[in-house]
Amino acid sequence: MKPAQALLALLAGAGVSLAGCAGPSTLARSQALVQQGHPLQAVQVLEAASREQPQALDLRAALVRTRELAQHQAVTPPAPGTPFPAVPDADPPAATPPALSEALRKPITIEFRDAPLRSVFDLIARTASLNFVFDKDVRTDQKTSIFLRDATIEAAVQRILLTHQLDHRVLDHNTLLVYPATAAKQKDYQPLQVRAFYLAHADAKAVAASLKTLLKARDAVIDEKLNLVILRDSPELIAMAAKLVALQDVPEPEVMLEVEILEVKRARLLDLGARWPDQLTLAPLPATAGTPLTLADLQNLGSRSIGATLSPLTLSARRSLSDANILANPRIRARNREKARILIGERVPNITTTSTSTGFVAESVNYVDVGLKLDVEPTVFLDGEVAIKVALEVSNIINQLQTKSGSIAYQIGTRTAQTVLRLKDGENQVLAGLINDEDRRTANRLPALGDVPVLGRLFGSQADDQTKTEIVLSITPRVLRNVPRPVGAAAQFDSGTETYAGAGWLAAPSPRATPSAPAAAAPAQAPSETAAPNATNPAPAAATSSLAWQGPTQARVGDTIDLQLVLRTDATVQRLPLAIGFDPQVLQVVAVGEADTDTTRGAGLRAISRVDPSGQVLVTAEGSQPLAAGRLVTLRVRVASAGAGSTGIKLLSAGPLAAGGEALAAPTLPTHTLRIVGGH
Repeated sequence: MKPAQALLALLAGAGVSLAGCAGPSTLARSQALVQQGHPLQAVQVLEAASREQPQALDLRAALVRTRELAQHQAVTPPAPGTPFPAVPDADPPAATPPALSEALRKPITIEFRDAPLRSVFDLIARTASLNFVFDKDVRTDQKTSIFLRDATIEAAVQRILLTHQLDHRVLDHNTLLVYPATAAKQKDYQPLQVRAFYLAHADAKAVAASLKTLLKARDAVIDEKLNLVILRDSPELIAMAAKLVALQDVPEPEVMLEVEILEVKRARLLDLGARWPDQLTLAPLPATAGTPLTLADLQNLGSRSIGATLSPLTLSARRSLSDANILANPRIRARNREKARILIGERVPNITTTSTSTGFVAESVNYVDVGLKLDVEPTVFLDGEVAIKVALEVSNIINQLQTKSGSIAYQIGTRTAQTVLRLKDGENQVLAGLINDEDRRTANRLPALGDVPVLGRLFGSQADDQTKTEIVLSITPRVLRNVPRPVGAAAQFDSGTETYAGAGWLAAPSPRATPSAPAAAAPAQAPSETAAPNATNPAPAAATSSLAWQGPTQARVGDTIDLQLVLRTDATVQRLPLAIGFDPQVLQVVAVGEADTDTTRGAGLRAISRVDPSGQVLVTAEGSQPLAAGRLVTLRVRVASAGAGSTGIKLLSAGPLAAGGEALAAPTLPTHTLRIVGGH
């Protein structure tokens, strides 16, 4: 499936139909970009539209899905010829040559016990038409045991290399270099790549730290100006680094907070009654104006020489009603885990005077925020919910104070509330209960007379002052952008082992899971020191083959007998690599050759063989014409000892190949049992 088709299929599976959403022009344009294989441009179009229409839920849903799909494509190798700006950071590492990949996907069944490493690689070389070049420090005579059924050449090679602390490098379309997996040899042979990651959202330092921690990256250079990370390492590690960068380089979540703050103030004042004089002041008057009072004047005090001062009589009849609603409706956009502040009010100057011992006086002005102050810190979760730390403070000037030095200070009243809310996208929450209720009653009465019921109101005054203030906060989060949840293999992938980065070889697919396409015909090579292949190659057609042994079933010690391997097939077999196992303590192989029959002579059959003293015979039977059914190979053996009384000659593997090099169905692997009856 093409990338654009996969993206549209995922969009449809997610329940987002671009054609059926609001804003058809924008969504149709983004759909066209996805179909053309440009999901990143589609993301940019949807982001621009979402900024203009933050309430459009269909746009936000389409944007989230398209981001996920763009990320999915970012970790998928692009089509050949894709320009660099179209899909940044999506270039795949250098791939294995196609012909070599086809050879490595061939199926094989292999069984070796304590066999030399050279013999196993000979077998694989014959089966897959591969060449192996060994470093001078590789011990090809060391023993190995391997039992694989229905595996691939790739899996077999990797298992052998892994268990013998070896590594490999691809030299050309059919040649692999095998070398010890030591630090010195890795420096000599392991290919390195340089990859530049231009980051759009993530911080270059954080990404580089992640790569060094998780992948133990060797060389990583950071360019803070370009927000760029340059990495130099093996192709496997570069491929994993691209996946990790795709996971980290995602846009920061943002949320729009719709806030409504309502302050309701209600005041009631009733001042009713008479305020009688409550003070009488008597003072002697001097005889002559402007002269001081003398003792003689005090002796002649009388009603004309004493002045009297009486406080005034005040009648009050006032009723005051006051209702006020103060509404603030700010909208603030905040990034994930970053604080945002709203201040509605004024900054009141507070003057401070400082004087020194020398008489120098200095004044400094400090400003105090008075009014409504709201601090919010949102945290956006992947499920669309938002946790908000809310700190609300409402303050006002109660009184103005003046110090002895003349400086002005203010008495400020404040009310605060702090809480943490977790709301869904679009969910409204109201915070109320910040109430300030004042009820003041003041009375001035004449003693005794003011306490008389009913009439007492004529001999006094009373003021009732009621003030009630309540603050209501309403907050609604709108998620504008969230982190796209990684999908499929982007969120979880194998990373190899601590020693071997990458999982491509360790997780080699079985031939059933990855059917190989027909490969180009590989030239038959006469093996020198090559092992007979153990390949069981499933045929693309329904043709079948079988092998059977013909020969005596008993012999005496010292006898020499001939065993023929008979082929029965309805397929066109051009080449048949074989591996035969025997007990070297009981039998000795005298000769191996093609069976001398009219059929084999007509097909131009020749058998290329090598006998391993450890108990294996590697044979490749091939002809100039397709091999017909009949006897193919003759194995001449000599009974050296009685052993346990019987022994077996077992066919370990067989991988018939057609004329074009296609693998045919694997035949059964028969065992010929030879009973030893005694000596001469």
